[in-house]
Amino acid sequence: MKLTELSIGQMATITSVGGEGALRQHFLDMGLIPGVDVSLVKFAPMGDPMELRISTYTLTIRLADAEKIEIKDPRPAKTSVYRQQKAEKDIPHPRLGEQYGTHDYKVEHKGHEVNKGKLTFALVGNQNCGKTTLFNQLTGSNQHVGNFPGVTVERKVGSIKGHPQTEVVDLPGIYSLSPYTNEEIVSRKFVLEQKPTAIINIVDATNIERNLYLTMQLLELDVPVILALNMMDEMTGNGGSIRINEMERWLQIPVVPISAAKNQGIEELIEHAIHIARYDEKPARKDFCDPNDHNGAVHRAIHGIMSLIEDHAEHAGIPVRFAASKLIENDKLVEEALNLTENEKEIVEKIIVQMERERGMDREAAMADMRFSFIDKLCQATVVTPSESKEHKRSTFLDRFFTGKWTAIPAFIGVMGLVFWLTFNVIGLFFQNLFASGIDHLTQGIDYWLTVNHVSAPVHSLIVDAICNGVGTVISFIPIIVVLYFFLSLLEDSGYMARVAFVMDKILRNFGLSGRSIVPMLIGFGCSVPAILSVRTLPSDRDRKITQMLIPFMSCSAKMPIYALFVHLFFPTYGALVMIGLYVLGIVIAILIAFFTKNHVFQGEAVPFVMELPNYRMPGAKSVLMLMWDKAKDFLQRAFTVIFVGTIIVWFLQNFSFSLHMVNDSSQSILAAVAGLIAPLFAPLGFGNWRMVTALISGFLAKESVVSMLTVLYGSTQLIQQSITGVAALSFLVFCLLYTPCIAAIATVKNESGTKSAVGMVAFQCGVAWIVAWIVYHICLLLI
Repeated sequence: MKLTELSIGQMATITSVGGEGALRQHFLDMGLIPGVDVSLVKFAPMGDPMELRISTYTLTIRLADAEKIEIKDPRPAKTSVYRQQKAEKDIPHPRLGEQYGTHDYKVEHKGHEVNKGKLTFALVGNQNCGKTTLFNQLTGSNQHVGNFPGVTVERKVGSIKGHPQTEVVDLPGIYSLSPYTNEEIVSRKFVLEQKPTAIINIVDATNIERNLYLTMQLLELDVPVILALNMMDEMTGNGGSIRINEMERWLQIPVVPISAAKNQGIEELIEHAIHIARYDEKPARKDFCDPNDHNGAVHRAIHGIMSLIEDHAEHAGIPVRFAASKLIENDKLVEEALNLTENEKEIVEKIIVQMERERGMDREAAMADMRFSFIDKLCQATVVTPSESKEHKRSTFLDRFFTGKWTAIPAFIGVMGLVFWLTFNVIGLFFQNLFASGIDHLTQGIDYWLTVNHVSAPVHSLIVDAICNGVGTVISFIPIIVVLYFFLSLLEDSGYMARVAFVMDKILRNFGLSGRSIVPMLIGFGCSVPAILSVRTLPSDRDRKITQMLIPFMSCSAKMPIYALFVHLFFPTYGALVMIGLYVLGIVIAILIAFFTKNHVFQGEAVPFVMELPNYRMPGAKSVLMLMWDKAKDFLQRAFTVIFVGTIIVWFLQNFSFSLHMVNDSSQSILAAVAGLIAPLFAPLGFGNWRMVTALISGFLAKESVVSMLTVLYGSTQLIQQSITGVAALSFLVFCLLYTPCIAAIATVKNESGTKSAVGMVAFQCGVAWIVAWIVYHICLLLI
């Protein structure tokens, strides 16, 4: 029986998990292992994906992937999956210097600090566990954002407040150290190669079974680890608790209860983290396989391989326990790094085959089962969850509306419509106008000062027209970016964005994308710059690249002045129809490009849709404000240099002739001459004159400048109306819709994906714009 045959409200036991390679390993790491009970909660409104409950957490999975999972014994799901236990009285948690497990800090390490210099901490945890909130609590404003080398995965680094000799690296949110996604590869590579002094592993205490799977792998890395149990305020608020001291005895590492959102337990966490880093307190226990489980099949396999590869692991700089586990899981990256001989590979394979035979389970599933079996025993001994949480009840209630079959998409349209309206028409517009007004007053003051002091005309024009007006226009984007990210962070931190991906996945998957791509593309209707920046949230490098390429085909708000002018001049009766048609055309072209490039330019499938649907939570004010600040600073740091240089280049071309004399008439400029040379390329589109082409070139700087440039070059809107036909005007609008975005967006792409991607995007989109405009122009000629 397939998992897809299960009905809503039923549960069954998994018997086998199909598939192969890293994809199958990803399913196993998420808890989909043989012998586990799984229940079907609901389907997405489109019938795909499906939401499953495993133990106390939920996952989403596509039907195509669910087809690979075999189940047995379908039955009504349990009404409650929460263990009924009596909460215990609070027991004091050991402070530094007190004994826990097998360590006595006073006796063992007094006066013998191992690391006296800079301490580097890797902050590691699952998605939606409060990692960003904890990072902000630890570092405050002492942080900066960049990328990990060679990839577009964001790297956030900061020093702990009050401890300048520390550095915290916020690694991407991951579920395991299997090399599947870019984030998992980056996190594993950082720990193995950069060798942080210690690891701060943050877990969601309300979803501890799912989160501890990553912990099991981190403990194998032979690096000091401290476990931060986040959201303990929710845990205790619902009548639950965790026996901290008992958990420390099981894991043999420090365990600290915290609430990152409320800044509770942070000082104790810092104190313990610095202590284990200074004294190099590595986990005392790395072996979690039960020697009595199935006659110790997994236990003997791991230890047999460890003894065989010990020298190779030491030479490769990989912890031997971690290397042995990954060899069993068929991890090719570790196998290559170990450089085993053919004879050693054969021995390893024989050990694994023997383990599979004794265990009655394939190698990858046996390792996942070993970890989850230990976690289950650990949670039974240490975790008290007496009842369903208020947060889960609230989430179940809200999901009836936000993921309901008939209400999900209208709700999504309403939420995003409200966000865009507030951003581009109310709050964002207010602050943008405020910024623009301030820049205008500053420009007028500078202009007056330059005039009074008789500064030369070229310098005067450079400062006022290029720097103040050109760069100032781009800087006015900042309020839009900040306000938009304010709302997006509210939606992301609240848990709603995960529901959006769940609802939209089936639609977008037909075009080679995942459900997560919908949000950046929608932001593109407002502004391409924040939309391209938001692509970072996508889990797959493939999805990031294709979504980034499609965003500029959306009609951003900067194109509205062009539409408004041409509709007023050429299509006053059918204005609404033309405007709607342009928006729809952009979407259709993006869909067609995605469909035809998914199997050629961007080969392979989108990342499988296996993720959690977290409980709805109130976002933390500090995290939201920090994100707003980061995005504003990030935009200025990344894009400003390119924008500044580009602005000056366009100004120079527009104001100087080939003899390098400043011109009063733009028709005598280098820009006009260049436009005249390429104008014949646009003759088949109906607007092959240098003025129209000059306006298009100025659109590289900012799309709004197309209108101002046409007005300057023609002198009046009536002359524009007389210079081209209505069909040519429609062709011009289509070209403006689809050709390259403004220099701010190009600079953002360049910083996110490199110069090659930015140049390629410009050339590709100009080509697409020309072809589609030609088709529209000639179809209209035939119809008239």
